[in-house]
Amino acid sequence: MNHNTSFSINTPTFHGRNLPESGYIVGYPAIIEHYGLETPIPEVIALINIKHKTYQTEAWMVFTPRYQPEESCYHHLVFALKYEGINLLILKKLFEKLSEREILELLSIEVTGQYSRRIWFLYEWLMEKKLPIPDLIIKNYVTLLDDKLQFSLSKGEKSPRHRIVNNLPGTVNFCPLVRKSKKIKEYASQDFVRLNDQYLKGIRKSILQRAAAFLLLKDSKASFTIEGESPKSKRAARWSQAIGQAGVKDLSHEELCRLQQLVIENTRFIEMGYRKKGGFVGERDKDTFSPLPDHISAKPQDIESLMTGLMESNRLLLLDDTDPIMAAAVIAFGFVFIHPFVDGNGRIHRYLIHHVLAKKQFSKQGLIFPISAAILDSISDYRSVLESYSIPLLDLIEWKETKDHNLEVLNETIDYYRYFDATRQVEFLYKCVKDTIENILPEEVDYLTKFEEFKNFADETFEMPDDMVALLLRFLEQNNGKLSSRAKTKEFKDLSSNEVLEIEKEYSLIFGN
Repeated sequence: MNHNTSFSINTPTFHGRNLPESGYIVGYPAIIEHYGLETPIPEVIALINIKHKTYQTEAWMVFTPRYQPEESCYHHLVFALKYEGINLLILKKLFEKLSEREILELLSIEVTGQYSRRIWFLYEWLMEKKLPIPDLIIKNYVTLLDDKLQFSLSKGEKSPRHRIVNNLPGTVNFCPLVRKSKKIKEYASQDFVRLNDQYLKGIRKSILQRAAAFLLLKDSKASFTIEGESPKSKRAARWSQAIGQAGVKDLSHEELCRLQQLVIENTRFIEMGYRKKGGFVGERDKDTFSPLPDHISAKPQDIESLMTGLMESNRLLLLDDTDPIMAAAVIAFGFVFIHPFVDGNGRIHRYLIHHVLAKKQFSKQGLIFPISAAILDSISDYRSVLESYSIPLLDLIEWKETKDHNLEVLNETIDYYRYFDATRQVEFLYKCVKDTIENILPEEVDYLTKFEEFKNFADETFEMPDDMVALLLRFLEQNNGKLSSRAKTKEFKDLSSNEVLEIEKEYSLIFGN
């Protein structure tokens, strides 16, 4: 622990980041350094510059000298709450470090001040411990989260003791938070719920029905491809049926285990249900077979509590008017970070996106949103978003290799999976939804509209059955709009030369080749 009385940090680089200019690092990062807290550094760092200008980038919030907090834990905490928002993980680690006497001294500085009340509430909420402080009798309430900085529940629960409205979008067992970043505000302003609804209303019912079945299978195959698998058609079709039922059943421990059964075809070599051992994602040393983790999963003894918390928070978000995309990202990424199963986590993680979007009625006309296809199109960004959570934790998690070349986590890690910043994950899912609405859905609907037109032509002109039309179309697509010599002498030997030319001409007219 740093016992220096100074909190502000004056340095040219900080945890591998070059400062945009000379100044003092304040707020949460200063508190982390001062107390030696075992927590990742926030994505955005507050800096007091020596010049007189205020600005913000993706990685820095720069303030003028008049914002410099006094050199005390309380004043740096107030600065953090005021300008950086609530960071539950940092606060939990700080509260564990401070004695009850130190907390009481800190809270006595401004007894009824709104920031003291927030700190007091958060201490008792996070530590699940009541301090020897009498209930407040003042009238006014303040909201816990500042909705100018972070996304919150629209209707929080009042705490008369602290005169606080708890608008946290989760429970003490699982509560990721999302900053109101520039990207998210831009995405949210586009109102994707309305845009998606409007777009789907303009599609003919026959096309929509065909698109629904087609996109289900497309999304299922994409989800397997992301995992590096090429499943048999039967397995992909079975998983697409599960996706098609997303939102029908409520989340429960039993429902998640049922979904794992659908994902894993052969269970001979896999222990089903929640993990009873440690887990990681990554490679192995080719000589020793030792783990080389990129992500370390939650400890097996923490899974039940974390998953219960995730489901409680899911219910809160479904009852609230929280944006569907935001709710889906928080729940789905929270699940995959916990990694509760030995296998099947990735596909169930993407299923949960479908589940929340369906429960929040994002797609009102029965069309499952093909989110895995959009993720596959942005696979490098997807991996980057997963690593933005996992990599900073690797240095904070102590582990040892087990006899079976797995790993066992040695320190307490449960809070890393409860209280993470989900901003990057929400930004990514918004990007995927935007890509789906603007590109993937229109392209698929356009293709299916042309397919139906070509099918009608083949049916009316040659009375050709649907299966043969689909085969004909596949041959034309594979050969730049021309029927190959093989196809003309085998599958379509009954067509005359003039009929082949007529088909090729019609294909070119419809598909624009």
